[in-house]
Amino acid sequence: MLGDQDAQATVAVKDLAVARPFYEETLGLKPLPSDQPGVQAFQAGKSLVLVYESEFAGTNKATVLTWALGETFDAAVEMLRGRGVVFEKYDLPAMSHDGDVHVAGRMRVVWFKDPDGNVLSLGNY
Repeated sequence: MLGDQDAQATVAVKDLAVARPFYEETLGLKPLPSDQPGVQAFQAGKSLVLVYESEFAGTNKATVLTWALGETFDAAVEMLRGRGVVFEKYDLPAMSHDGDVHVAGRMRVVWFKDPDGNVLSLGNY
């Protein structure tokens, strides 16, 4: 049953007023109408990203949101770099670095953080 349904990402933030410009302007997500204080949904392609205020924001050290970009990966990395995004560098088994990009065979990935420290990523898959 759930395998036939769309899912949405939910990302906890400390202050929506701080997080909203990052998700809307830096990442370029489209905000959707919201009448709930402390909650904002964004359109990302056919997916929804729900950003909500929580005291637990930024406590997850794993990736919370990923975009699989295929051939548009390099252009997206450059766009985010141009908007001031700083990419993380991790020492991961079986991955090397090409500048900010982590490489494993043909797979290329970057990780970066939102203002609350939530880890997001882009991949060329």
